[in-house]
Amino acid sequence: MSAGGSTKAILAALFANGGIAIAKFVGFLITGSSSMLAESVHSVADTSNQGLLLLGQKTSLRKANKEHPFGYGRDRYFYSFIVALMLFSLGSVFALYEGIHKLSEPEALTSPIVAVVILVVAIGLECYSFHTAIVESRKVKGDATWWGFIRQSRTPELPVVLLEDAGALFGLVLALLGVGLTVITDDPVFDALGTVSIGVLLGVIAVILIIEMKSLLIGEGATDVELSTIEDELATGKVERIIHIRTQYIGPDELLIAAKIALRPNLSMEDVAQAINDAEVRVRTAVPAARLIYLEPDLYRDKLATPPAEV
Repeated sequence: MSAGGSTKAILAALFANGGIAIAKFVGFLITGSSSMLAESVHSVADTSNQGLLLLGQKTSLRKANKEHPFGYGRDRYFYSFIVALMLFSLGSVFALYEGIHKLSEPEALTSPIVAVVILVVAIGLECYSFHTAIVESRKVKGDATWWGFIRQSRTPELPVVLLEDAGALFGLVLALLGVGLTVITDDPVFDALGTVSIGVLLGVIAVILIIEMKSLLIGEGATDVELSTIEDELATGKVERIIHIRTQYIGPDELLIAAKIALRPNLSMEDVAQAINDAEVRVRTAVPAARLIYLEPDLYRDKLATPPAEV
């Protein structure tokens, strides 16, 4: 779950979106296309979003202190949540407003060929950014489906960049379709409809990201696979069973584990301490993200035992 792959994907998206935004604004000024304007604002929002993701990665590295004893790992979740809100407000809402406005007051395009050329070039740049995000995501997604990766990933940047790039590509296709139909039919309504479609698309993506980032920000536990591995590593050696266990990601690379464990009876204090230390080593070896582990030894009693928390 290293941030290295995330940073590479973010930088690729940052440079691609920055160049695309400038080109789109030039195209809008020349053609007057509402689809181009909506896409311009979308690219500006995306460029700003990449900056926020990089900022989150940087601030999350601050050392823990008395006020924040578990560190600042959740900064990456916070800034990813802000990115989702910006995608909704600057991307979706603006595109819907502009599209509806142009539907009520259609305006003819000037030099539409310029818009077509810029959109085609933008699609090429966006494909590069999207390909980079896919390559870096494959390194960490394992056997999960792409939708499962977006839903289950505890590293926020890659799902954000993936959905942003996918939305940008589809948005560019919709803009190209709107401009193309306007040129063919000489009816600017198609350009406006393309803008509205872009707004709806960005709105759907933004809502998905808001839901997922909110869940991470509140605090998600270990994945099913991780939890099963942790339980297997804990309940061995001098540990007879797990009485109950709780897990939570306090940052993309930091998993907190708190468990009450039943040890073999008649162990000395030294043996208890060694058993706990051995259990921590086993868990950290199997799940490197498990950096904070708190184990409480106890006696197992049926009436006090509770099943492990569901993730």
